[in-house]
Amino acid sequence: MAKIVVGLSGGVDSSVAAYVLKEQGHEVIGMFMKNWHDTSVTISDECPWIDDSNDAMLVAESLGIPYQTIDLSEEYKKRIVDYMFAEYEAGRTPNPDVLCNREIKFDVFLKAAVQLGAEYVATGHYCQKGEIETPLGIQYQLLAGKDGNKDQSYFLCQVTQQQLAKALFPIGHLTKPEVRDIANKIGLTTANKKDSQGLCFIGKVRLPEFLQQQLKPKKGLIYEIDNNNSCYDFNWPAGADIESKEELIRLTTPLKYDASMGKKVGEHSGAHYFTIGQRRGLQVGGKAEGLFVIATDTITNSIYVGMGETHHGLSRKGLFVPTGDIHWIREDLKLEPNQKAEYMVRIRYRQPLVNAILYQFEEGVYIIFDELVRAIAAGQFAAWYKDEELVGSGVIGA
Repeated sequence: MAKIVVGLSGGVDSSVAAYVLKEQGHEVIGMFMKNWHDTSVTISDECPWIDDSNDAMLVAESLGIPYQTIDLSEEYKKRIVDYMFAEYEAGRTPNPDVLCNREIKFDVFLKAAVQLGAEYVATGHYCQKGEIETPLGIQYQLLAGKDGNKDQSYFLCQVTQQQLAKALFPIGHLTKPEVRDIANKIGLTTANKKDSQGLCFIGKVRLPEFLQQQLKPKKGLIYEIDNNNSCYDFNWPAGADIESKEELIRLTTPLKYDASMGKKVGEHSGAHYFTIGQRRGLQVGGKAEGLFVIATDTITNSIYVGMGETHHGLSRKGLFVPTGDIHWIREDLKLEPNQKAEYMVRIRYRQPLVNAILYQFEEGVYIIFDELVRAIAAGQFAAWYKDEELVGSGVIGA
């Protein structure tokens, strides 16, 4: 049996993860990560960190396991919050939860657990771990969770082999209803607690107010782009091979807009507060259909919108990931320049997987989808899968 530190978040998933490990006979220690102090940007009656900490402590007492709190707020601010601010200021769309797993849970937190003598760190993620013999030796696999509605493998798309080696996901083989049933049967205080919807270990955050802590409001104009000025002409046959790099570049380069292409329909408080596909917060009425952000420009502080969910500017055929931002979990499957491979790809949590071909070149990987994909934004993480296994990911550059 092993000594295992469980990251108790104060939610039902990590609570049951700790219970499962203890039932298996392991020496389990519960540890709560305190990553944020500023409650002014949280909705205090829904998910303040102090309530989560208390719930985690009650769970540890109920399970009869040691419990402690670790303050990682300094590292969290430096590695996650500052990253978020910088990305939004540059007009990109970050995913802090992905970075939280790579930089905090399976790095800083993992190192703290090892100092306690732990062999593994466990979390309540809905994903699974496997291992396979390869020409490079044993490679650990990041597999989708059994519960298709809760699969959280995407959030771990940046973890390394070294981190996976020390990671355990005790509830990955269970569904959410099964997890709640277990929690109710053993009387855990978190059994019927609502899932957190906020940033990783911060709580439910009002993102505009959070961003305004550092990114000051700056009035700019909103321009509506007609569908005729936003046609990609991407009728490339699904699965068809592309021999020309020029064609790859064309298919993965987002359209550029300027004020002359549209009409002014409103004002906004800062282009850096908006992302591709966003509808809320525009405050422009009088339209037959809703307006959606199709592009932002933080240099001119302009937002470009299109009317209706089928507007051409909302969807694209491909994307590009620069070489420095490509990450392979399965190092034995890494593509070399001038190689290509077919994978299933998603660019956000819960998005259905879409068949795509990855074309690797010296400068990066071009990903061409079989179908148009909605709301692709620079800064997001694209993750590629082979069957149930997440094998690699990358930060979208364009």
